[in-house]
Amino acid sequence: MVLCILMYVAYIPEIVANFMGHPVSPLQPFTAAICAFAWVEYGWHRAHKDWPIIISNIPGVVLGIITVVTVYIH
Repeated sequence: MVLCILMYVAYIPEIVANFMGHPVSPLQPFTAAICAFAWVEYGWHRAHKDWPIIISNIPGVVLGIITVVTVYIH
């Protein structure tokens, strides 16, 4: 779970780069956000909610979307 969260927190430097005028490619963060969302949905719709999967992938959804948005707004 910790490694999953660290993987998505790694987008913070890309967000900073976007705001500093050096936009990154939106493709990878966009696909990562979709993948993280799919994992959240999977964890949510199991017979017994799989909270570690849900909690560890929510940062990927949020930070992936923020990274994509900041590519275009900087």
